[in-house]
Amino acid sequence: MIADSLGATATVLVSPEFATLKSRLVPWLSRERMRLDVDRQGEGTDLPTLLVPEEVLLRSTGWKSMKDVRKKWPKRKLKGTDLGSMELHLARKADKVEATNVWGLLPGSDSLLADEIVALTSHYDHVGVDKEGLIYNGADDDGSGTVSLLENAGAWMAAAKAGKGPKRSVLFMAFVGEEKGLLGSEWYSEHPAFPLEQHVCDLNMDMVGRFDEAHIDDDRYVYLIGSDKLSSELHEISEAVNAKHVGIALDYTFNAPDDPNRFYYRSDHYNFAKHDIPVIFYFSGVHEDYHGPGDTPDKIRYSKMAEIGQLVFLTSWEVANRSKKLAVDQVNDFPSNR
Repeated sequence: MIADSLGATATVLVSPEFATLKSRLVPWLSRERMRLDVDRQGEGTDLPTLLVPEEVLLRSTGWKSMKDVRKKWPKRKLKGTDLGSMELHLARKADKVEATNVWGLLPGSDSLLADEIVALTSHYDHVGVDKEGLIYNGADDDGSGTVSLLENAGAWMAAAKAGKGPKRSVLFMAFVGEEKGLLGSEWYSEHPAFPLEQHVCDLNMDMVGRFDEAHIDDDRYVYLIGSDKLSSELHEISEAVNAKHVGIALDYTFNAPDDPNRFYYRSDHYNFAKHDIPVIFYFSGVHEDYHGPGDTPDKIRYSKMAEIGQLVFLTSWEVANRSKKLAVDQVNDFPSNR
């Protein structure tokens, strides 16, 4: 923050809508939050911020009215004013929670390509149990992606045992903490098991077992997000594999930078893409049970989930066995920060 860089010890926010803001902000700011226990030096600020009504500022400064202040402010006629002393007492409670990403690696068979890694990912966490003890199952979000990840791992292992293993290594990873802000994948991107430059791409499956209102009449589709943002070759492989083997509708509705839903930033592939690693996010859209207790296994479209899983497997097969590493040849039109 600018105030922090100028040596400020606190920020005072003044609002004529103090009562309304207070009723909205207090529950939000006092909620339980989760963050990574990593060094964030230089990121953000611990500067205390105090929200006060206008009359408090007027008493402290001797100004007659905020109307007068607003007139002078655009003309830069306001001068700094001594507000006197202020003492703040802040209380913060922090509990340390340990959680783990779960991953396995199928080593590549080609000595020249085995150091390169094709990542297949999902997240295995959901929103848990509410204060009344109601269980949020998360069958679609992201049980569907995690099951698809395991099925892909099984298919790759079967191929390897049959002597048809991948030339490049294939990494299967289920992330923790996605629902708390992509924490597991963020941790991996900052503490990778293998150097990030060895990662060829990430194929991420999140919510691939249901359908949304736009596809009530035909659930044989998948939203693809990010496939063309860094590598034209990855996008072309995805299209060709689907046309030849799977034949589901590839929907790019949410692949635009101005998409108000911002799905590109809302799953774990993002923490690969921000490091210029090509990605595809496989997604079947939001439904009425999103983050609700009704997201149960009986509502999963298993044939749909299987087709998306096949598309992921065949795409990873092509990428893992091609002679050349995917070219990063596109300028990503999504901003790199969320």
